[in-house]
Amino acid sequence: MGNSQPGRHRISRPDRANPTRAWPHLYPQHDLPPPRQTNSMAVSLPYSHVDSSLRALAGQAEGFGRFAIGGLNGPVHRVTSLADDGPGSLREACRKKEPLWIVFEVSGTIHLQSYLSVSSYKTVDGRGQRIKFTGKGLRLKECEHLIICNLEFEGGRGHDVDGIQIKPNSKHIWIDRCTLHDYDDGLIDITRGSTDITVSRCHFSQHDKTMLIGADPTHVGDRCIRVTIHHCFFDGTRQRHPRLRFGKVHLYNNYTRNWGIYAVCSSVESQIYSQCNIYEAGQKKLAFAYNTEMAADKEEAATGHIISEGDLFLNGAQAGLAPLTSENCVFHPSEFYPTWTIEPPSDSLKRILQHCTGWQQILLPADKPVASS
Repeated sequence: MGNSQPGRHRISRPDRANPTRAWPHLYPQHDLPPPRQTNSMAVSLPYSHVDSSLRALAGQAEGFGRFAIGGLNGPVHRVTSLADDGPGSLREACRKKEPLWIVFEVSGTIHLQSYLSVSSYKTVDGRGQRIKFTGKGLRLKECEHLIICNLEFEGGRGHDVDGIQIKPNSKHIWIDRCTLHDYDDGLIDITRGSTDITVSRCHFSQHDKTMLIGADPTHVGDRCIRVTIHHCFFDGTRQRHPRLRFGKVHLYNNYTRNWGIYAVCSSVESQIYSQCNIYEAGQKKLAFAYNTEMAADKEEAATGHIISEGDLFLNGAQAGLAPLTSENCVFHPSEFYPTWTIEPPSDSLKRILQHCTGWQQILLPADKPVASS
């Protein structure tokens, strides 16, 4: 997983009237060649350095969640019990108010009887063990600076039970390298004013409503939402990769295949920038869908907007893009962050994402000092 030094990103804007127009391919890693099909595995991926030491993850997310430091400034806290609560449990650690870098000394399944709330300035680091949550999920409520890394979520049951539920008013969050499937509601839901979030290298499967961003048309405060989703594998999940209301989402280098309704849905006032992703259709061919809804503070209904740049559509997948209503109705990521690691969509990228997303069997790095940048 190489990670070359970032270059310069061009910010000037060509004509945006056509949502399929090609931007000048000047991106942080290198000039992007046209999409290619190749047998080479030489693909540049982000985060090659974050397993060099325990805290090297802190502040390293790409995209909107790039400021998330988790428990960088706190001690290492070791979970020694798989119990839902009590001494040595994860729940006991997550309710503490001080910053903590939480690691596990045990592997196995944690059966949650209720949502596990994670307080601010925590890293829940599953490297070195195999931790699976069932029953309920994690709740990130009115908190900031969280890193959730290398965990599994399976079999969440009950009304409004998500794998990871981010609401309300939470910010600076990075969800990385998690495996999620088979929950009764969403796998990751981001709503009610939660923002500045990155979801990366995650594997989603065996699910219907995968990822909702923006609660409903009455929650106009969700206009603040900003989320980056990159290098994820949506593996046969039915819909919502994501579904977005109001906010801004940057999608890049994800692989979405065999969706059941649509891949990505843009609803009321939302802005989606889809860049160099792979959309491989099964029976349903339409990748992008639109939904018209009326915001609570407006008198007319509206839909959202999608720009597709450099995306690869396979097996008869059809973009289904609607015309943009104005030149600047969709943000460009460079307005918010200067660099990100991007590859042209290719067969190599597709294979990498099938094998290198989700929980990984990797050692827990040593807690060495992190070099200042």
